[in-house]
Amino acid sequence: MSERTWSSAVTLLAAAVAQVVVAPHLRVAGVVPNFPLLVVITLALVNGADSGAIAGFAAGLVLDMLGDGPIGAWAFVLTLVGYIAGLLEANIFAEGWLLPLTAALLAGLAAEFAYLIVVIVLGGDLPFWRSLTAVVLPRGMYNAVLALAVYPWLARALRPDRKIRSFRRVA
Repeated sequence: MSERTWSSAVTLLAAAVAQVVVAPHLRVAGVVPNFPLLVVITLALVNGADSGAIAGFAAGLVLDMLGDGPIGAWAFVLTLVGYIAGLLEANIFAEGWLLPLTAALLAGLAAEFAYLIVVIVLGGDLPFWRSLTAVVLPRGMYNAVLALAVYPWLARALRPDRKIRSFRRVA
């Protein structure tokens, strides 16, 4: 295994631990951040679609095991989100602050919305509109704000061989 693979695996493990230990204490208006999602988006933006999909699947399985929803729902959603976010790395150079923030916002909203749809399709008894306004939108915004703070440091740690010049240029 390469050094980048090990650093990605350790980062995903740290995100899972932070999700259990730290995230409940960062609750704002009943919404907790999704640290594994932030790591998956960052890995996808700096390493590409394949790494994003693999990281998404692994992080999703961990979230499925930690949560009370159906097993496989987060794995499916984060695999897709990681792959799609990774496609941005191939088409748009992932540096600056605007792309990661926009990708985190859109990916966070898409992941939460897709998870809600998957749970409802699998027979979950969730009120759609209430869940959309009380969980999906606030959690997507919360993750976008955290991505603004976390992405520059995490991207540099995961790809020390590549210059990530966040906050030095507008986009």
